Amino acid sequence: MRTPRAVFAAATMALALLLGACAGGPTPQVWAASVCQALGPWRAEISNLTSSTQQQMTAKTTPAQAKENLVRLLGGAEAASEKARSQVKQAGVPDVDDGDRVAGGFVDSLTAVRDAYGKAKQGIEQLDSGNADPFYDGVETVMNTLNTEYNRSALDTSSLDSPELKKAFDEVPECR
Repeated sequence: MRTPRAVFAAATMALALLLGACAGGPTPQVWAASVCQALGPWRAEISNLTSSTQQQMTAKTTPAQAKENLVRLLGGAEAASEKARSQVKQAGVPDVDDGDRVAGGFVDSLTAVRDAYGKAKQGIEQLDSGNADPFYDGVETVMNTLNTEYNRSALDTSSLDSPELKKAFDEVPECR
């Protein structure tokens, strides 16, 4: 036989589960701040790595040195992209209409960027640095592919049709 206390405890537990299931994700402001906190350092790291890569390509180094530097730089970009992707995923789904689509778009974009850097790193690793001309031709091909894939992975912000998120990205200090 159930006691009133047991019935009350079961009802309270059921209500808590129901309310938890109905609770939305983070507010647009909290979500935008989390996303910008993830993307700010990532953008800075990618910018630094891009600058270093350009310097490496114009520096007088041997093909073997260039290969080592490029693999390190592309690996850094891949790791930075994965860190940003993971942090954006951890931000959850914003409590807005189509929040899952918006959050998924950010994660998918960063996944594609990470994969593009990883593929480029593998492409450079596979090049034979024993002969300069074919090596640098191969580097050019790999980097052109990286640029194409990077551009293809860009988030289509035209689909960010949430007025709440647009406002949040404009207002939260982390996004300025």
